[in-house]
Amino acid sequence: MNDFIKILDKNGLVFAFLVVGVIMYVSYFVSRKVTNSKIPGAAIAISVGLIIAYFGGEKGVASVPAFSGMALLGGSMLRDFSIVSTALGASFTEIKKTGFIGLFSLVFGTVIAFFIGGSIAYFMGYTDAKSFATIGAGACTFIVGPVTGAAIGASSEVIAISIAIGVIKSVIVTISTPFLAKRLGIDNPQSAMIFGGIVGSTSGVSAGLAATDVKLVPYGALTATFHTAMGCLICPSILYFIVQFILK
Repeated sequence: MNDFIKILDKNGLVFAFLVVGVIMYVSYFVSRKVTNSKIPGAAIAISVGLIIAYFGGEKGVASVPAFSGMALLGGSMLRDFSIVSTALGASFTEIKKTGFIGLFSLVFGTVIAFFIGGSIAYFMGYTDAKSFATIGAGACTFIVGPVTGAAIGASSEVIAISIAIGVIKSVIVTISTPFLAKRLGIDNPQSAMIFGGIVGSTSGVSAGLAATDVKLVPYGALTATFHTAMGCLICPSILYFIVQFILK
């Protein structure tokens, strides 16, 4: 058994792909046979992954030697590579159709998330401008939070909270998107781009849309990525100065 674990450890990435493949196969089987496809297979697979991660160690299931390859497979490098690669499936004609509303969704989504997150932090006792702005930025995405905190000199504790709120948002978006997609009218490239711009959270939007309709992923991921860029641009500058002025 020890030799077997050593083999899995040396071929961690290959074994990680195998495990994910099995989970996906079983999830789609359950979706088709048990739920009559009412619950998307990807949504079931994502939920299973979250449950397994919950019972994992400090690095999730990757803390177990046999599953060490999950750290690379689920890391930021392959995640970002996957997101960027989806852009190859996007049609520029469809992107142009979004027009002004696509740009507006980016600005609106960033500002709203910033002030909602910051307001929650304020009522929890983080009343200084740096904490408000950093945690508010984390509500945009878990990338914008630490970027903003580092730029304005927030404490490591506050930066950690900003990452946490961003991760929680990502998980909520991932799980809720397949169930809310029909009600929100997310069934075409334009609506997917608007959704990605307002919600942000590239990983959450990508996973959620994958469980809804995989063809929509490139469009939602595209504007969600711009949402992160927009947040990194205006959260530590314009929005921070506004908060600083209000909280004087």
